Amino acid sequence: MRIIPLLITLLSFSLFSQDINKLSNKYIEENGVQIINDFKTLLSIPNVAFDLPNVNKNANHIKSELEKRGVESKLLRMVGTPPIVYGYLPVKGAKRTIAFYVHYDGQPVDKTNWTNDPWKPAYYSKALSDGGTPMDFPKTYQDINPEHRIYARSAGDDKAPIITILTALDMIQSNKLKVTSNLVFFFEGQEEAGSRQLQQYLNDNRALVDEIDLWLFCDGPVHQSRRPQLVFGVRGVTGMEITTYGPNRPLHSGHYGNWAPVPGQFLSKLIASMKDDSGDIIIDGYYDDIEPLSELEKKALADIPLIDEELKKELGINDPEGVESYNERLLRPSLTIRGLSSGNTGKLARNVVPATATASIGIRLVKGCDPEKQKDLVEAHIQKQGFYIVREDPDQETRMKYPKIAKVTRSSGYPAARTSMDLPIIRDVIKRSKEVAGEDLILLPTLGGSLPLYLFTDELKKPAIIVPIANHDNNQHAADENLRIENLWYGIQLMSGLMTMDK
Repeated sequence: MRIIPLLITLLSFSLFSQDINKLSNKYIEENGVQIINDFKTLLSIPNVAFDLPNVNKNANHIKSELEKRGVESKLLRMVGTPPIVYGYLPVKGAKRTIAFYVHYDGQPVDKTNWTNDPWKPAYYSKALSDGGTPMDFPKTYQDINPEHRIYARSAGDDKAPIITILTALDMIQSNKLKVTSNLVFFFEGQEEAGSRQLQQYLNDNRALVDEIDLWLFCDGPVHQSRRPQLVFGVRGVTGMEITTYGPNRPLHSGHYGNWAPVPGQFLSKLIASMKDDSGDIIIDGYYDDIEPLSELEKKALADIPLIDEELKKELGINDPEGVESYNERLLRPSLTIRGLSSGNTGKLARNVVPATATASIGIRLVKGCDPEKQKDLVEAHIQKQGFYIVREDPDQETRMKYPKIAKVTRSSGYPAARTSMDLPIIRDVIKRSKEVAGEDLILLPTLGGSLPLYLFTDELKKPAIIVPIANHDNNQHAADENLRIENLWYGIQLMSGLMTMDK
């Protein structure tokens, strides 16, 4: 007897989901050109966090767009810092409050590396890497193909979610649908600059954030298989620079080569000692603090499609690091040489023994790893290789006392974070996202990149998950950043679904 009510309930959920997707698609067909033009307008405003005049233009534009849709909005400000765009849409009778986090700032650009001006959005038939050709921006919906791409800084990271959120509100309001949660919009302007004031913003505005039940971070790409995904954690990030020393000034390599110690050789040997031949980190204790996955997370990991062979072809990699799969490698802390410098190469190369060599090291952390402890482990390893560690360039007395010297400059950073998949409110999001995206939705325990989620999960003690919409090949942080139009449409469907999910 219980089967019939359950079947009716399941059918109503399915029909409701189909209605949302159907209404979203209809709205997109009727307004697709305007949506793309609105996106183009937002992308045209330069948004590097250190460019405060233009960052403020972004903030004011976004605030204005929220207010047009009936959202109570204001700018949360600190002197000399990009503002937070804060919006609140209360819903009568709502029993929960959901916050949408997006960052509206972008990475700095070197225009010489871009095909087009990064602040003048360009429209292409498909990805440049696949032979895409430039096109005029569409004038009718029939001119739009889902494989078309928009090229501009922050097209993929992270202005696309802003347009999808605004459009979802338009679609819901135009169809007189009911938003089922109180909605908070929290748009940050310095994520790409390290979110240095984010904790202070949260502390200073606790009255605005304490009642939030769930944070949805609208950032990052969908899975490399193009399947949609929800992500329940991020890696933390920190790093350091290591400088080794030879003579106190560059020397003629003919007169002194084969006698004067070469700092680049010191450094390369030191770096090589940190990993084995398979790419595993062999610094003592580096993997000791990894927090194990729950059984539910292990199952989710096992269900993720293996894309290693496709990635190897796409990226031109013959032999990736480690023996585990790509997905499994994301669950271990990493150590990456981000850059090396010593002397010059190419036409600027000179016959000298350089005075110094420097490596910039990036460290990605997983749940359980403390940023300061991981750097301590690296320093202990440096000392085991016979180096004396200094914090400033060594003076003459220090040079004469120690045969191998390394200056270590530690970077700031933050820990990893992960939210349980089994919380009731998280189960609601998973269910609703599957209704919108289908059963192909991937549940990913940890994203490869980093976000300051720990401020929300560890400091505010609230669940936080990532709802990515950008295409995986969006070139975020690099030249020719882009967004695939189909991913823009998907974002509108997803945001509409989350705003109207069951109470």
